Amino acid sequence: MISQFRNFAQSKWAIGLFVLLIVSFAIVGTQTDALSVFGPKHVISAGDRSMDQAEFRAAFENQRERAQQNAGQPISLDDMIKANQHQRFLENRTRELGFLSWAWSAGIRPGHALIVKEIRQIPSFFNQVTGQFDKDRYQQVLAQQGMTPADLEGDIRDQYTANHYGAGVVAGMRTPRVYAALLANQALQTRDGRWFAVSQAMAGRAAAPTDAQLTAFLNENAARLRRPEFRMVSLVLFAPSREAMSAPISEEKIRERYEFRKAALSQPEKRTFVTLTAPTRQAADRIAAALRAGQSPEEVARANAIQPANFDAAPRSALGDPAVAQAVFGLTAGQVSDPVQARVGFTVAKLSSVTPGQEATLESVREAIIDELRQEEARAKTYANVEAYEKARTEGKTLEQAVQQIGARMIQLPPFTQEGQLPDGQPLNAPPQVLSTTFGLGKGGESDVIDAGQGQYFVIRLDDIRPAQLPTLADVREPLAQQWTARENARLLAAKADELARRVRGGEDIAKVAGSVGATLVTRAGVQANAEAQTQVGAGVLRGLFSQGRGQVFVEPQSADATVVGRVDAIHAATPALAAGLGEPARPRLSQEYIEAVVTDSIAAAARRVKARNDPAMALTALGVQNPSAPAQ
Repeated sequence: MISQFRNFAQSKWAIGLFVLLIVSFAIVGTQTDALSVFGPKHVISAGDRSMDQAEFRAAFENQRERAQQNAGQPISLDDMIKANQHQRFLENRTRELGFLSWAWSAGIRPGHALIVKEIRQIPSFFNQVTGQFDKDRYQQVLAQQGMTPADLEGDIRDQYTANHYGAGVVAGMRTPRVYAALLANQALQTRDGRWFAVSQAMAGRAAAPTDAQLTAFLNENAARLRRPEFRMVSLVLFAPSREAMSAPISEEKIRERYEFRKAALSQPEKRTFVTLTAPTRQAADRIAAALRAGQSPEEVARANAIQPANFDAAPRSALGDPAVAQAVFGLTAGQVSDPVQARVGFTVAKLSSVTPGQEATLESVREAIIDELRQEEARAKTYANVEAYEKARTEGKTLEQAVQQIGARMIQLPPFTQEGQLPDGQPLNAPPQVLSTTFGLGKGGESDVIDAGQGQYFVIRLDDIRPAQLPTLADVREPLAQQWTARENARLLAAKADELARRVRGGEDIAKVAGSVGATLVTRAGVQANAEAQTQVGAGVLRGLFSQGRGQVFVEPQSADATVVGRVDAIHAATPALAAGLGEPARPRLSQEYIEAVVTDSIAAAARRVKARNDPAMALTALGVQNPSAPAQ
C-alpha cells in the first residue's frame, strides 16, 4: 500500500492534484479580498457604518449650501476642493461614523419611544384639520425633502447617541484643581534676569550691494517680484445719455402711469400685532383665553412652549396665510382673535395698533412717475442703439465704423490685471463682467454685446497683452537695494547676537560680555509676565525671560535694529494665597476646554477602534474629480 502511494505521489496526476489544492487554499484563505472587488464601493467604511459615493456627494453638497448661507455669496465646488475642505469633511465624517458604530456596539442605543416622541414634536407632520399627527403627511413631507422615514429616524437616533455620550462625559469630568493652580502660578510667578541690547552699530552694517548681488537677490525673489499680466482694451459703452434722462414727459403719459400704478404707490394700512400658533384647537383656545385675561404674549408663549411671531407695522401682504390675514385685519386695537385654522396648526392673534393707509395723489408721486418714465424711455433708446450697432456689424462694418455710425462712446481703459488692479496697485473702477470678459478673449478678439444691468451694455475689444515678466534691475534698483541691505543687516545682527550668547553659555560672565561690545547690562528682579512689564522691559526681553529655565541664556529680537541677549537668574513661584484667588475663577473655562479635548480624542479613539477608513480618491471621483493616485486613509 505504501509503495503504491509513493508511486502515485510521483505521477503526473498527483502533481496536478497538488496544484489544485494549492489554488483552492489560496482562494479560501483570501476569499474576502478576492471577492470584495465585486461588492459596493464605499467612500467611508467604519464598522457597520458606511457611506457610498452618492451619499458622500449629497452630504458634501449640503455642506456647501450651509457654507454659502454663512458667507452670503455663491461658493463653487471647485473653490471648496481647492481649499481642501472636501478632505476635512471626509475626515470628520469618518470619525463621526466610526464613533457611532462603536457607540452602538458599546450599548449606547436610544429607545424607539424616544425617537417617536421627537418626531411627534415636529409641527409639519400634523394634519391641518384635526391637529393630530398624520403618518401619511409625515411620509409626504420627508419625500419632498428627499428623505425616507428611516433616514430621519436614523439621524435622530445618531443625535441622541452623541448627546447622551456628551452628557455622560460632562457629568463625569472634573478638572483637577492643580490645573488651575498651574495656570495661576504661571500668571503670578516672577523672574530675575540680566540682559543687554546688541545694536546694529555693534554688529556692523552691510556695504552697498553690487549688481551681481542685486541680480541674484532679484532671481531669489522672482515669484514675489514678477509683474502680473496686464491687458489693454477698448470698451464700447451703451448707456442712457443725460439728455435722455432729462427729456420732457407729456402730461398724458404721466396721468396714464399714475392710474396704472395708483394702488402700488399708495401706502397700505399697517398693523402691529403678535401671533401664536398651537398644534391643536384646545391649546389655541387656552392661549386665546389667557391673552384675554391680560397675560402678555411672551408669558403665554412660555407657558405653552411655543415661539410668538411679532409683526411691527406690517401690511396685509406680510401674512402669507389668507385666513390669518383676514382675522388680523378684522380686529380692533387691543382685541384678541378666536383660534384660526391656519395652514399649519391653529393661530391666535392679538392686535396692538393700526396705522391707516394713505392713498397716493398725482401731485405727491408726480416726480417719481416722471423719473420712472424717463428711465424707461432712456433704456429703450439705449437698446435701440445696441440693435443698430449689431446691425452695422452684421453688414460688415468695423468696430470703429459701427460706433461712429450710431454715436456710441468708445473708451480706452488703462492696463489692468485679472484681479482688476492698475499698474499703480489701485483698483479698476469697472463692473466684474469687464474683467471676466477681457481675460476670456485672445489678442484682437471682440466680445458680444454684454448686459451690465441698469440699462447699460458694453462691448470689449482686447487691443494688447503685456505678459507677466520680471522687472529689469534698472526698474527696481533702489527698492531692491534697500531690501537687500535690510536682509544683510539683519543677518549681521543675528550673527553678532548669537556669537555673544555663545560666550555667555560657555561660562563667561554676562557683564564682561556686555562690556566687550560697549553694551549696558540691565539687571531686574521680580519681573512678571503682564502688559506693564512688557512696556517697561520690552516684548523681546519678556519673551526670553519666560521661555527659558533658570540659568539658561536667551536671544530675542527687541526691535527692528536691536536684539537682546540675556540670562534667567531665578524663578520665583507665585504666593499661594494670591494664586488661589486667580485660579479658582479660571476652573470653569479650563473644564470646558478639557472636556472638549477629551470628547474630541475619545471620538477619534472610537473611530480607530472600529478601524474607520476612507478613500480620498473615491471621494474626489464622487465629486466629479478624477484623482486615482490619492492614497486611502
